[in-house]
Amino acid sequence: MRIFIKALACSLIVSCVLSLNGFYGACRDIREEVFRLHIIANSDSTEDQELKLKVRDRLLEYTNDAFKECRSKEEAIAAAKANIRNIRSYAQKIVYDSGFDYTVDAYVTNMNFDTRIYDNLTLPAGEYDALRIVIGSAEGHNWWCVLFPVLCIPASTENTLSEVMNKKEEDIVKDSDEYEVGFKIVEVFEFFCSLFG
Repeated sequence: MRIFIKALACSLIVSCVLSLNGFYGACRDIREEVFRLHIIANSDSTEDQELKLKVRDRLLEYTNDAFKECRSKEEAIAAAKANIRNIRSYAQKIVYDSGFDYTVDAYVTNMNFDTRIYDNLTLPAGEYDALRIVIGSAEGHNWWCVLFPVLCIPASTENTLSEVMNKKEEDIVKDSDEYEVGFKIVEVFEFFCSLFG
């Protein structure tokens, strides 16, 4: 009986893995096509959270021209790297002009994200390339959006997803309710991969 239960459990696991293989592959492709912006606040105080949002708003206006002409993720990463000193200096100026003495760092990195909902889109968990803005001691809640394709407000434009993603990938990020279980499984799988990676 124990052998039967183990065999049944293994069959269920294999069945789940095979049925999610296409979904997981599409999630992997989404991560390969997206370049994110990640801003982390100094702390969770009201003032620091308001400062984070101020940096966000002004930085999106400042970088709008640099990213809206990008036609690929690679171009967006190159634009971020080419402008990284200006981005850092501009964010630092916003912080100083707002009356805070926190230092600001800015860099392009590859980092892990949980499944995240942004407006009417859901991005699956996993490692993404991102422009990261770190304010002060970086102990507060963060804010993120997508720099490529351009989905950050006010820089967003219509139909940018369909220019980058195939129909299945676009359906996954737009119809999150239908894929809720899949997103959770991918998130757990990515968590375990990060433990051993």
